[in-house]
Amino acid sequence: MKKGILIFILFASAARVLPQTGGDNVYEFLNLTHSGLVTSLGGTNVSLTNNSINLAYHNPALLSSEMNKSVALNYVNYFAGINYGLAMYSRSFPGKGNFAAGLTYLNYGTFTEADPSGNITGDFTASEYALSLIYSRELDSMFTIGINLKPVLSHLEEYTSFGFAIDAGASWHNVSNNTSAGILIRNAGYQITTYAGEPRQKLPFEILAGISHRLAYAPFRFSLTLRHLQKYDISHEYSETGITEQKDEESINFLDNMFRHILPGAELIPHKNFYFSAGYNFQRRQELHTSSGSSAAGLTWGFGIKTTWLDIELGSAIYHLAGASTNVSLILRPDMIYRKQR
Repeated sequence: MKKGILIFILFASAARVLPQTGGDNVYEFLNLTHSGLVTSLGGTNVSLTNNSINLAYHNPALLSSEMNKSVALNYVNYFAGINYGLAMYSRSFPGKGNFAAGLTYLNYGTFTEADPSGNITGDFTASEYALSLIYSRELDSMFTIGINLKPVLSHLEEYTSFGFAIDAGASWHNVSNNTSAGILIRNAGYQITTYAGEPRQKLPFEILAGISHRLAYAPFRFSLTLRHLQKYDISHEYSETGITEQKDEESINFLDNMFRHILPGAELIPHKNFYFSAGYNFQRRQELHTSSGSSAAGLTWGFGIKTTWLDIELGSAIYHLAGASTNVSLILRPDMIYRKQR
């Protein structure tokens, strides 16, 4: 156990803790949420423990033996013809740990190609891919550590970039009081080759922590996730013409900035085979709501149905008055189907 904790601390100290937020980095698609459950809880969760293999993508330490031989299939119909998804499979080996492999993709769709004079010359496509190689190991009955190695390929028209990212996480869970917690260092990595000889760019590095608790005598579970712990100020000023420079530290509204770091989520679990969930993303609300009228930007919700061999998760995130995205997740356990047939 001491060796595992030491490795995690060394990895954390070696990571470059840079002041980064969305839009400033390469491979931003690595931060997209695939799981219907996680989408419904605000978009990010590093502490929740159940048998959904999708959770391992958000924190590799959440990969457990309960997910053995599980298959996850995720699809998201995003905006403007963009879609993305994730497929993942896991295996557990007693005494060796838990392993999972998955592939995530982002398809930007087809674009019209034109020369500098505006003459149409054809079409082109753009897409990005990342392989997930996840390993987790239980240090004892309460602590688990995990790592996710993510080779990345980004292909935009005729330009291609290669890189890699690493997630390292730890999870703590106490079965007796229905409480779990997690911490994650996400997207520490390097852009190996650039698109067209430009300087290498930073990856969307982030440090997260969270806690989840299920009430003992009521069908509720609550989660609280803290994002961008490596950077204090993640707020921006906005004008009708677009984003202006980032606020000076003296002008920061303390409460506004604090709530941008927090993602609250709640689940109603009236039966072990069904849940309804909801969350709130304050940063998304502040950045995408309109002054001309009220909107539900920042709100997330979803529900799930669980059976012996199949789980169905649906999550919806409201981004803007213009619409919302819907995440559909299927978690299959083929081994259980085979057992029923026997």
